[in-house]
Amino acid sequence: MIDTHLFQDKKAVYYTLGCKLNFAETSTLGKYLTGQGIRKALAGEKADFCVVNTCSVTELADKKCRQAIRRIKKQHPEAFMIVTGCYAQLKPEEVSGIEGVDLVLGSNQKMNLLDHLTDKIAVTPIKEAKTFIPSCSKGDRTRYFLKVQDGCDYYCSYCTIPFARGRSRNGKIADLVRMAEQAGREGGKEIVLTGVNIGDFGKTTGETFFDLVQALDKVETIERFRISSIEPNLLTDEIVEFVAHSEKFAPHFHIPLQSGSDDVLKLMRRKYNTAFFKSKIEKIKTLLPDAFIGVDVIVGVRGETDKHFEEAKRFLEELPFSQLHVFTYSERPGTMALQIEPVVSPREKQERSKQLLLLSGEKTKSFYRSQIGTTHKVLFEHTRRDSFMQGFTENYIKIESVYDPNRINQLIDVSLENFNEEQTTFIISLYG
Repeated sequence: MIDTHLFQDKKAVYYTLGCKLNFAETSTLGKYLTGQGIRKALAGEKADFCVVNTCSVTELADKKCRQAIRRIKKQHPEAFMIVTGCYAQLKPEEVSGIEGVDLVLGSNQKMNLLDHLTDKIAVTPIKEAKTFIPSCSKGDRTRYFLKVQDGCDYYCSYCTIPFARGRSRNGKIADLVRMAEQAGREGGKEIVLTGVNIGDFGKTTGETFFDLVQALDKVETIERFRISSIEPNLLTDEIVEFVAHSEKFAPHFHIPLQSGSDDVLKLMRRKYNTAFFKSKIEKIKTLLPDAFIGVDVIVGVRGETDKHFEEAKRFLEELPFSQLHVFTYSERPGTMALQIEPVVSPREKQERSKQLLLLSGEKTKSFYRSQIGTTHKVLFEHTRRDSFMQGFTENYIKIESVYDPNRINQLIDVSLENFNEEQTTFIISLYG
């Protein structure tokens, strides 16, 4: 039993890297520490605890984590530094060796971190991760993030996530519905469903992701749900059809493709080919012509020749998506991809990434232009940039308007007319 009196008047700061799931978990960690008497430090205050929730999807992600740890330690030199997340789980000794780190926590230990304050490293093998710890939190954000699933059983050749997150597991639909209802009672308007491989939901409870979607659609206290990244082979037609007729689920899909070359998809050990992916996108666009579709791609993986890349680029040019999330491949220890030849040079990776980012910009602008003259509901967020605030429509179009604190967390009908091509946003006047 923790003696909460030990932590009265103590302050903590939090720093999150990586995916939406990490943000949801950091927020839950914050709630846990608040319950133990540790409040969040205000701007300018020196913290007693620093919690860094890390990512390790690429070598660049590892580097950013190290930089963040050192930067935060300089800002709070007397604080007790706690590092958790995927980087901590995969490379605990390396993380522990970073100057200023006091405690490294693995995935199994992060949610009871105060029990390990006398440890230096508390990391157990990820295969021992059997339980699922749900969370529904917003942290500093307007939207809530509902963690519905964790872990992955796919073992793609380039990826270390199964080694950092463990096997696929999930919460019970009844429990998740209750959490969504509570978020609505707290004032939440929108919930983003998060996880490592959310389409795989149900393995530990005998349910399905479609069952979850249908149940959440009946939650009266929430006005909008948004599905985060979902594998194309798990985004079933029945889910797409349901979203097309739902008043709560946003017409917004984030779908990993990873490569537009069938040969490279085989090297990656993906579970579909380009023809299947194309049919899925066409299905969405047929039922939801205004849907925003984000697509993940990786450039420069081992074995990706010039021919493969040109093939992938041509495929993407013909695909009606709205935005690309371009990742540059980096070597991850312990992955099967390390056995593949040839190796793509750093310069060539950079050039391929540049080409796809340019294509993404063109596609996004084209999608925004197609929305001129349409009307949507925008949820305004609390973030302020100069004299402007921003929000997103149900189909993920970025909106900017003159800052008004009364608009924060409000769903407002807007007509999309003034498109700023340079910033790829619509500027909206709400005052006549």
